[in-house]
Amino acid sequence: MNVTLRQLRAFLAVTRTGSFTLAAESLYITQSALSGLIKELEQVLGVRLFDRSTRRIQLSEVGRGIHPLIEKILVDLDGALDEVANIKALKRGVVRIAAPQLMACTLLPDVIAAFARDCPDITIRLIDCAVESVTSRVFSGEVDLGVGPERDPNSDIDAALLFELPFHAVFHRDHPLANAASVRWAELASYPLITLQGQFTERLSTDLRNAMRELDLNPNATVTFMSTALSMVSVGLGATICIPYAASLVRLYGLRMRPLVAPEVFRRFYIFTRNGRSLSPAAAAFRDHLSRYVAEHAIFSAADT
Repeated sequence: MNVTLRQLRAFLAVTRTGSFTLAAESLYITQSALSGLIKELEQVLGVRLFDRSTRRIQLSEVGRGIHPLIEKILVDLDGALDEVANIKALKRGVVRIAAPQLMACTLLPDVIAAFARDCPDITIRLIDCAVESVTSRVFSGEVDLGVGPERDPNSDIDAALLFELPFHAVFHRDHPLANAASVRWAELASYPLITLQGQFTERLSTDLRNAMRELDLNPNATVTFMSTALSMVSVGLGATICIPYAASLVRLYGLRMRPLVAPEVFRRFYIFTRNGRSLSPAAAAFRDHLSRYVAEHAIFSAADT
C-alpha cells in the first residue's frame, strides 16, 4: 500500500477537528486538497474512514479502529524527527574521548570547559588512559575520537594532525640548568634523569640516535605517569622531559621548564577517528572545536614556567 504521511496527517486533522474546513486550515492547505488526500487514503486502504452527512463528519467503524494506531505512528515519527533535529542542532548528544593521562589533566579540561560554554547540552565523557590504548579504544568503538601522540600507521584509524611541539626539560628551581634559556641534550645527560616508561622514551631515544648517533637517553629512573616524574623532580631526585602543553602541571609543582636543543626534537599529536565510521554531529563539533582551540590559544608557551 502506497500510504503517504500527508494522507495520514490529513486523516488525523479531520479526526481532531471534526471538520474538513478547520482541518484544511490547520494544515495550511485548501479544503479541496484535504478532501483529495482523504479520498486517496480511502482508495489505497479500500475502506471508508469517515461517515459524512450534511450536519457532521464522524469516523466510521474502521476509522475508529485505526485512529489510535495512526496517531501513535505519527507521534513516534515526530518524536524521532525532533530527536534528530536536536542532535543536529547540538541540543543533545554525548561525545566520548580517549586521551593520555597527562593530556587529560592539562590541555583537555580547558578545551572541554570552552566547548561546554558554547554547547551546554552536549555531554563530554573523557577517558584518561595509557598512551598505547588510545587508538585501540577508537578502533573498538568505545570512544568517538582519541587524542594523542603519533602512532604507527593503521589503515583502520584516521589520524589528523592537531599540533607539533618540541621536547622540554623540567627542573627543580635549584637545579644548575634551571635558569638557562635553553638546554642542550648533552648537558641534560650529565644529570640524573627521570623518564616515562614505554613508547614515550623508546621513540624519543630513536629520534635522538637518528639526529646524533652518540646521543642517547640513559635514565636513572622510569615511571608510568608524568605526575610521578614531576613529584620526584620537585624533591630534587633529577630532571624529567615533557611536552610544553603540560606547562600548567609543571607550574603546579613549582618547577621550571626549558627548551631542549641540539638537536630540537618534536613530537606530533593527532586526533584519531575510525575509518568508515561517521562522527555524530556532537562529536564532529567537538573535533572542530578542539582544532580551533589549539590554533587560537597560546597554550603551549613555557616561557613563564
